[in-house]
Amino acid sequence: MSYVKPADLVGRMIDAGAGKLLLSTRDTLIRGFMGGALLTLGAAFAVTVTVQTGQPLLGALLFPIGFILLYLLGYDLLTGVFTLAPLALLARRPGASVRSILRNWGLVFVGNFAGAFTVALVMAICFTYAFSTAPNEVGLAIREIGHGRTVGYAEHGAGGMLTLFLRGVLCNVMVSTGVIAAMMSDALISKVIAMWMPVMLFFSMGFEHSVVNMFLFPSGLLLGADFTIGDYLVWNEIPTVLGNLVGGVVFVGLVLYATHHRTAPARVPAVSPAASPAAAPAPTSAQPVAVVR
Repeated sequence: MSYVKPADLVGRMIDAGAGKLLLSTRDTLIRGFMGGALLTLGAAFAVTVTVQTGQPLLGALLFPIGFILLYLLGYDLLTGVFTLAPLALLARRPGASVRSILRNWGLVFVGNFAGAFTVALVMAICFTYAFSTAPNEVGLAIREIGHGRTVGYAEHGAGGMLTLFLRGVLCNVMVSTGVIAAMMSDALISKVIAMWMPVMLFFSMGFEHSVVNMFLFPSGLLLGADFTIGDYLVWNEIPTVLGNLVGGVVFVGLVLYATHHRTAPARVPAVSPAASPAAAPAPTSAQPVAVVR
């Protein structure tokens, strides 16, 4: 299986970020929509498996299916472009600017939200037979997730807000590692394995992903959860987006760029006098001398 070394990997990351900044509005929105839809279908699948089996670890193990499919198909997530787009600016690629980065992030956000909300609406219809009955057990579980991860944080005040933000940071450290892991190899099975590992970790540990939450919380509201749109925005989505931004930019993109692309000069080893080359040693004993008569 092929392996791309970190120095070459960062080059691929810069190329990917530069390409996303030059993408048309139409294609950015389409890729954002499909990225949000596939990721959140994976989330719905993971919750379904967890409810049906009573094994959260199994749900976490299967959640990355949607993530892997969307990146193999070339779609985008907000968490991924948080990491990649700034690298094009740091590398001074043509067309890379703060404005183009904000444009890209904004379009991907809109596309992701549209895709995630579409899945939320479709799944709410499926869970309730078009809102003609109470939600089934999977719908009830999703509704409770939305309640617990908004009001649940609010109950702890500033401590809850800090916890929410840090869970957003940790989430995108893992998710962005999964995004760039797809660039670590040119072999399909290698890409799948490399993406699977960090994304399974994030989901299993309950970290906060802004795009997954674009599905979970609108779903909860559609299914009758006891929280408001304001609760969702203040006590989840906005802090999660900011945490995802910090995690992806600072702890993944900038770290790799700094140590593998703008590598500091290597240290010159100090040479001690004892280790310096010396003149040829003088003979320690008299050598026989031939005498010519």
